[in-house]
Amino acid sequence: MPEAQHTRNYVALAALAVVATQFSNAWGAAWSKSLFAAIGPEGVIALRVGFSAILLGVVTRAWRLRVKRNQIGNVVAYGLALGLMNSIAYQAYARIPIGIGMAIEVTGPLAVVVFNSRRLADLAWVACAITGLVLLLFKGVGDVAAVDPLGIAFAFGSAVCWASYIVYGKRVSTLGGGSIAAAGLAIAFVFVVPFGLATTGAKLFREEWLAAGLVIAILCSAIPFFLQIHAMRQLPSRVYGLLASAVPAVGAIMAYVVLGEALDLQQCLGILLVIVAGAGATLGLSKGR
Repeated sequence: MPEAQHTRNYVALAALAVVATQFSNAWGAAWSKSLFAAIGPEGVIALRVGFSAILLGVVTRAWRLRVKRNQIGNVVAYGLALGLMNSIAYQAYARIPIGIGMAIEVTGPLAVVVFNSRRLADLAWVACAITGLVLLLFKGVGDVAAVDPLGIAFAFGSAVCWASYIVYGKRVSTLGGGSIAAAGLAIAFVFVVPFGLATTGAKLFREEWLAAGLVIAILCSAIPFFLQIHAMRQLPSRVYGLLASAVPAVGAIMAYVVLGEALDLQQCLGILLVIVAGAGATLGLSKGR
């Protein structure tokens, strides 16, 4: 088989890996929400972060990581952003549909892209994202929010944490991909897991919740981590960014399949506009380099 054909095959597999990552993560998020009534979002995120930290730490042998003194602050900030991003997102999902929550959250990475682009044309993508959010959150001009305001606030909080996660993740990325991700999860473990235990209590140690937490950690962390490593090595950055921008749509699909969360036509259009904004800004940034 010609080398060009081999390359195309690898790129196609990498693209499928990105899509599989999104569905795995969205499935895990939807399943997580189904457990909120039993152990609360605090309990679910404690299990997810706890098992993810253990699994990734063992697989990457994170204890071998050596961090220079001038990078300790960045690593701690990275771990805090990681833990808060997921914890706050689950608080949002407890109050608003997952698809809407994810659409709001991706404005964090979008803000980072636009901030770093310095291209006036990207203001059009900002306007596109704002229009999408208005369609998502309001039923008509002057109407009150169509979804829970506190849930909206949590989703925007998660977006801010996601932006911080990207900024600090870039700073510590040279320390070692898998190991630094495990270190970040270990830092998140320190405050997420105790808070979950304090909120949920001893029932978090029941076999059915431990088993569910392990599966969610695999779906939301283990599988995405390994597939993303493969994908990012094979895909051009603009292709990866384009595929990743579909996260809200995948989240909405899985939330409907698993939870029966149906969005109306206006909300679907809002999600589409947010996706278009993210994809357009990412492609514009890639071409400008």
